[in-house]
Amino acid sequence: MARSRTGRWMVAGLALVLAGCATGQATNQSKDKNKGDEKAGLAQGLDPAANRDPFPSRYKPAASGLVALTGATVLTGTGQRIENGTVILRDGKIEAVGASLPVPAGATIVDATGRYITPGVIDMHSHLGVYAAPAVQAHSDGNDATDPNTAQVWSEHSVWPQDPGFERALRGGVTTLQILPGSANLFGGRSVTLKNVPARNVQEMKFPGAPYGLKMACGENPKRVYGSKGRAPASRMSNVAGYRKAWIEAAEYRRKWDAYYDKAKKGGDGDKGPGDPPKRDLQLDTLAGVLRGDILVQNHCYRADEMSVMYDIAKEFGYSIKAFHHATEAYKIPDLLKAGDTCVATWAHWWGFKMESYDGVPANAAMVHAAGACAVIHSDDETLIQHLNKETAQALAEGRYLGLDIKDEEAITWITANPAKAIGVLDKTGTLEPGKMADVVVWNGNPFSIYTLADLVYIDGVLMHDRARPPAEPRSDFELGQSGADIFKAGVK
Repeated sequence: MARSRTGRWMVAGLALVLAGCATGQATNQSKDKNKGDEKAGLAQGLDPAANRDPFPSRYKPAASGLVALTGATVLTGTGQRIENGTVILRDGKIEAVGASLPVPAGATIVDATGRYITPGVIDMHSHLGVYAAPAVQAHSDGNDATDPNTAQVWSEHSVWPQDPGFERALRGGVTTLQILPGSANLFGGRSVTLKNVPARNVQEMKFPGAPYGLKMACGENPKRVYGSKGRAPASRMSNVAGYRKAWIEAAEYRRKWDAYYDKAKKGGDGDKGPGDPPKRDLQLDTLAGVLRGDILVQNHCYRADEMSVMYDIAKEFGYSIKAFHHATEAYKIPDLLKAGDTCVATWAHWWGFKMESYDGVPANAAMVHAAGACAVIHSDDETLIQHLNKETAQALAEGRYLGLDIKDEEAITWITANPAKAIGVLDKTGTLEPGKMADVVVWNGNPFSIYTLADLVYIDGVLMHDRARPPAEPRSDFELGQSGADIFKAGVK
């Protein structure tokens, strides 16, 4: 045993030496490369446009081969329902979807007769990893309640990949998540979109090419947090003043950088070049990114009147609101939501827990959908994320009780295509269409039944969860005290 440990440490030491050599070489190359930048007036790290994503995705799906899922009822996420459907997955992508398709030679065949197939579930409002389990103060990293504007913080720098909640969400069919900061602040910081895969660090989970979001919050939370400290914002009118002040500063910051780039493009002032660049500000980088359309606004907001005000602020400063989160009164303004092309991420029965949520109705999502706007069911909770299909079923049933004729193949979009649209990845996932990521769930029955569970979950064509064969060991060190059977039971509580 001692010899084995020594060997491992020698290997680890050698790896560190090699890593140090590699790092040193890269540093020297960077220094050489940056000489030209400094001559142009910019040193490395001072230009916000030089690297829009300094923490890039390192997610690489495993090899997946060729799989044919046959005989199922397929809800494609496009509004289509296919009986006796076949879904063919090849090399991590969806190759074909249709009724009774011929199975390609060499495919692994999965008989899904009597079962349902849908796109992978997407939760566009999660705090997994930033409020990780065990729920102790040491893992409470979702709110930086130190200032009403913390647009400079990025949720990915709090994500802990070993949070057992990721594995439990996987058993509920969740393949993609948007991880958001909390709602203590007017501007809470940047969101990050993740693939729900085991990883050593957040970059290995990071969804390639997904845009960032900016978490904003209106209403009770910011005024309560800061009013209790005897500072602004302490009222809703102070909330709005805080948004506008920040956007004014962001617009000026953007103007200065745009002027600098324009001057540099024209050659500057002869030998002097464009001169010194504006001072970089991480907070304003994020807000200016929204104004440029690169970062999507994800706005925590409950009341219809406040959502209307947020639209007016967005119009004043020239940005759009991609989604309102929670939005329990969205059913009052579906016309505004439709005109603004804004999705609503909400629940079925979460209402009345504070005054701004008091006028919620269980059919909120169904009413928004029936009016032609974009409805989404989200979790905002480490347990509910395991049952988003059932939460959708409740919202659907409430809509049908009101006489709204909404089919299963439409409602499935509330946890697949619509959240994909709201977080900017619909071109890559969210529906079962050829060329998209093979993020797929095989359910043991209708996903809108309380008795239904996810049998198989594929991410980029890789089988990540098989209910019939739960993993013998946990994927998180914080589940080590449980046997495989116990872990499985915990995942479907």
